[in-house]
Amino acid sequence: MVIPVHDVNPARRTPWVTYALILANVLVFLFTPGMTGSATGDGGLAQMCGLRAFLDHWAAVPQELLQHRMPRLVPTGETGVGPQGPGCVVAPPDYDKSPELSVLTAMFLHGGWLHLLGNMLFLWIFGNNVEDRMGHVRYLLFYGVCGYAATYGFALLNADSGAPLIGASGAIAGVLGAYLVLYPKARVWVLVPFLIFLPLRLPAWLVLGFWFGLQAVYSSGGAVSDAGTVAYVAHVVGFVVGMLIAWPLRRGTPPPPEPRGLLFGRRARPGW
Repeated sequence: MVIPVHDVNPARRTPWVTYALILANVLVFLFTPGMTGSATGDGGLAQMCGLRAFLDHWAAVPQELLQHRMPRLVPTGETGVGPQGPGCVVAPPDYDKSPELSVLTAMFLHGGWLHLLGNMLFLWIFGNNVEDRMGHVRYLLFYGVCGYAATYGFALLNADSGAPLIGASGAIAGVLGAYLVLYPKARVWVLVPFLIFLPLRLPAWLVLGFWFGLQAVYSSGGAVSDAGTVAYVAHVVGFVVGMLIAWPLRRGTPPPPEPRGLLFGRRARPGW
């Protein structure tokens, strides 16, 4: 997998919505119960039970989204000792959960530092130009629509799943799809793991097309042994929805500047 670090495509205005989304995601992560242990590696049973209770309350669950079938028992966040030893205490939920609203709250939850930082890196690099083209308000609505479409798309294919679905990946995949449509020839600096991390400047259509291809392969369960732990289907759905929404904006989109310097050891060609 290539790691993008910068695109050669300056925005005309400050991407306040992108900055606000990144800040909100980071703050929610820092205040999520149990995430302190994920950073230090010393999370105990109490932190795990607190995290499970938090996710059951605020994460999106396919069963709940499609069937409005709420669980009779949920973790309370407390620990106890049962016949099989220490564990998390469960009880009837003491809150009313809106499955539709849980899609929104789940978009700001992450399962660990790598999950958070990977998502925010992609949003930082590609979100500013999409926001620049759409405008602040339309971009915020676009982000939400892609996130909802990705979550419900995943739920439709996993209707019986009771596992919580979290992360901004579906919405950010929509941002990547829009970027591919609007700026396919923009150059992106990436790090390619080949013995060492090799820096290359590649066209956006190659970087994002490769990323989308990987998600499509992973969503089918190929090439990975733990495809079920990541909602790759949500990435695919979000990406496609982002492309479709951005398609009418292709005309009138200013082209990215031609980069200076070397590309693959020779001068960059306008058609590449």
